[in-house]
Amino acid sequence: MRKTDFTTPRRYWPLLWLTLAALLAQGAALSIGSVALSPLQVLETLLGHQSGLAQTLVLELRLPRALAALGTGALLAAAGALMQILLRNPLADPYVLGLSGGAAVAALLAMLGGLSLALVSGAAFCGALFSTLLVFGLARGTGSWTPTRLLLTGIVIASGWGALISFLLAVGPVEQLPGMLYWLMGDMAYARHYGPVLLAALVSWLLLLPLARSLNVLARGPLQAAALGVAVRPLEWTLYLVASLMTAIAVTTAGSIGFIGLLVPHMLRLWLGNDQRLIIPASMLAGGTLLTLADTLARTLIAPQQLPVGVITALLGVPTFLFLLYRSR
Repeated sequence: MRKTDFTTPRRYWPLLWLTLAALLAQGAALSIGSVALSPLQVLETLLGHQSGLAQTLVLELRLPRALAALGTGALLAAAGALMQILLRNPLADPYVLGLSGGAAVAALLAMLGGLSLALVSGAAFCGALFSTLLVFGLARGTGSWTPTRLLLTGIVIASGWGALISFLLAVGPVEQLPGMLYWLMGDMAYARHYGPVLLAALVSWLLLLPLARSLNVLARGPLQAAALGVAVRPLEWTLYLVASLMTAIAVTTAGSIGFIGLLVPHMLRLWLGNDQRLIIPASMLAGGTLLTLADTLARTLIAPQQLPVGVITALLGVPTFLFLLYRSR
């Protein structure tokens, strides 16, 4: 494991670089589109010195979407980092393990029932948590689970959720299909309420920050963690709940977006090592940056048509997943 020196200010450099990357990604998202704006025009608009078309484009259309992408990507990447620590497997990811699918199915059922947005979010959390328990329960069986068994179980459960989503789309009212398809494909076009997802990302970071040392020990194995005085079971269940809640909020905001939680933590470990005091905040910054850039690409690649951002993340994630699977043989 690469050791990180936490006794000097240099430990903050990667986070400073990632923060700068996140700001640049936000700037690109505000500038690029059907009508291109210069960085100076964007800055003047944010300061209230521009009106008319620039104000509409930046403040009403692009800024809410970019901030929602930042928060959603942060939550997905952090949830992926937690799942990889729990399973000690770089292939673990809320999407691959079926958490995103469970949250999406529960949210669709809530939408079909005509429930409010708050209840849809609650249903998504219950769906993600149920999917977590289902995957771990089936993988454990009558013995202990192995990473391979857990991964295969998660893939099967995720496929099942996909089939159930298709069924709900087939039987759902026609007038509700556009909104339901949004959950299926993963799309930032409808993500207008960025406050809850950004607040959730901040609260998650504050909650995970004091647990980072325990996560470092847990990453070496539950027996070693228990020997060093870590309350393994309460910590694991806390992480399951937090990862499920983060996934549910992300899915509620932007639908089922895959592979952010797989790509980001793994790439950061190759760069920064495996110290969770650095990996968790770095994953949140890098995940938000990646999803912001992917969404900018999705809405400009074939303009004026827009692609679901899930298409872009899948194009990046599938070859990476296959590469990691090949390396894990």
